[in-house]
Amino acid sequence: MAGSWLLGPDAGAQPQRPTAVLVAVRGDGAADSGPGSQTSLTELRRLAATDGLTVADEVVQSRPHPDPATFVGSGKVDELAALAERAHADLVIADGELTPGQVRNLEDRVGVRVVDRTALILDIFAEHARTSEGRVQVELAQIAYQLPRLQGGGRAMSRVGGGRTAGGAGMGVRGPGEMRLETQRRTLRQRATRLRRNASELARRRDRTRSRRARNQVPSVSITGYTNAGKSALLNRLTGADAQVQDVLFATLDPTVRRISTGDLTYTVTDTVGFVRHLPHQLVDAFRSTLEEVTRSDLALHVVDASAPDALDQITTVHGVLHEIGARDVPELLVLNKIDVAPPEWVDALCRVHPDAVPVSARTGAGIDQLRVELARRLRRH
Repeated sequence: MAGSWLLGPDAGAQPQRPTAVLVAVRGDGAADSGPGSQTSLTELRRLAATDGLTVADEVVQSRPHPDPATFVGSGKVDELAALAERAHADLVIADGELTPGQVRNLEDRVGVRVVDRTALILDIFAEHARTSEGRVQVELAQIAYQLPRLQGGGRAMSRVGGGRTAGGAGMGVRGPGEMRLETQRRTLRQRATRLRRNASELARRRDRTRSRRARNQVPSVSITGYTNAGKSALLNRLTGADAQVQDVLFATLDPTVRRISTGDLTYTVTDTVGFVRHLPHQLVDAFRSTLEEVTRSDLALHVVDASAPDALDQITTVHGVLHEIGARDVPELLVLNKIDVAPPEWVDALCRVHPDAVPVSARTGAGIDQLRVELARRLRRH
């Protein structure tokens, strides 16, 4: 269920699933993978469902760029407000990243809470983080998102008393709104400092574990890929592990490490956090120590949902994040998962584009033996 970080302090009083209206901007020549596109909106609906929200409707505005004041433009805001009122919506979610001014203007005009795609993803991560490391990383990402947006607090943050009063008194004096704003900023920065210390200690523990594996000359494989591609299911199939498997986005955030022995070869397999379009930079930065599992591995096992219509775009998205975290030079083995439900012509097309890919089904076990053989071959060669 969506939390108070997304819905506000009254979230606990919700008697049922909160209702949301989605809003997007689509350029006239936008590609399917671009912000505001139908593919992006479909993913936003899945993100909302993952966070326990019911999507009542959506509004799409065709314009080259988001309006700097209201994201969708003044005329479209009236349509959005009417739709939100008819749907009794609890919030509006924008398929993009909003500025504090856009949030303030939209909330004034629409009359309900307005959040963006980044805030929604952060709320999902907060819900799904289980370990102490995951919770620390998510909270750091939330603070990084909040700090530059504190000025967007509306009337509660107004700078009351900051101007000239009778006789010149009050010149340069901070009002209660400004003092509250500075207090909140200071509190968040202090909290972030403590969290970074905790994160550094957790990262050092992870480094010690990696060092032990390296000393023992145990090769490492990191499972990476788009969220909901079946990474955890593949880990379970390969290792007999019991990692959580759900048909939702970002079901697991915390790395799971398992050991595999094949003949004379022993290696570890690590399941890492999944990626998504426009993954917030705050999350990439906060999860950098976790994502380093990929950068320091001997092989990246890139899992692709072969049944996804935009599988090629998802591959590009994952490669972009891997490049951002410094893992572009890690050897990669592409795995086309879910071939049991993917149309055969889609699988064939992906194999033509990526001839070295291994088609498998983590659910049925098809292709898993071939994958184990290819993994051993790559690791021995390394």
